[in-house]
Amino acid sequence: MSAVAEREHTDAIEDAGRGSRSLGEATDVHTRILRLALGIEESRAYWEHVDPSVPISERAHIAFENRWFGGKSLERARFLLAAFGDRYDVFPEALSVLRAWGSMDPPTRQVICHWHLQLSDPLYRRFAGTFLVERRAVRDAKVDRDITLRWVKNEFPDRWSEATCVQFASKLLSAASEAGLVSPKRDPRTLPLPKVTDLAIGYLLHLLRGVRFTGTLTDNPYFASVGLVEGFLDQRLRGIPAIGYRRMGHLTEFEWASPTLTAWAEATR
Repeated sequence: MSAVAEREHTDAIEDAGRGSRSLGEATDVHTRILRLALGIEESRAYWEHVDPSVPISERAHIAFENRWFGGKSLERARFLLAAFGDRYDVFPEALSVLRAWGSMDPPTRQVICHWHLQLSDPLYRRFAGTFLVERRAVRDAKVDRDITLRWVKNEFPDRWSEATCVQFASKLLSAASEAGLVSPKRDPRTLPLPKVTDLAIGYLLHLLRGVRFTGTLTDNPYFASVGLVEGFLDQRLRGIPAIGYRRMGHLTEFEWASPTLTAWAEATR
């Protein structure tokens, strides 16, 4: 068991472009969420069936012929594979763990899908990890499509057409609703928080240890998005099996029983 002391800081780590995506969170804003929100059931099917040794160019026909995604068309299967490649394949160790995690409970699957969407989509990461967090801090916190639309247009003025911004607002709310961060369907929407299991917390901690991301292990948009901030996070971290955690002021210390995400998964399951 080794101890790792981490001083709190908020330095943003910049990716050096798409070629370094395997090392950390995405930084280039894109529009893939317009065609796929959280996709929990599709993600589960992907983890169950994908063979990373098969070239990406060959996967679409295999997925379509074997009905990985039910009755989805070949074109839709091709898009899903591309989207999940960005969400999961860029973290090979994490994908290996997810493929072998056959008994994952629904709440854990929900929040892991949410975190991987945050990792792969800077716009959703900011929406869920900053904007919704700030909304929760106001009295009688609620959100609707108009509020979300204003946020999109303020974040990216003159970048997209009005119609595209409206689509972004709808899809961001849909993804957040699937993740349990926003109540479903009718506006105005309340801002509940999803159930976050110890297994989910353990997964994220071990995943973040091996990737580049903005923030620290205890101050980041991933934990913040699900309400795990400051004292709430400290309390949960102290109860996570196989991880020792202490805080003194701005200094935090972790003790890791498992050196990698894979070792943690093998010891946990």
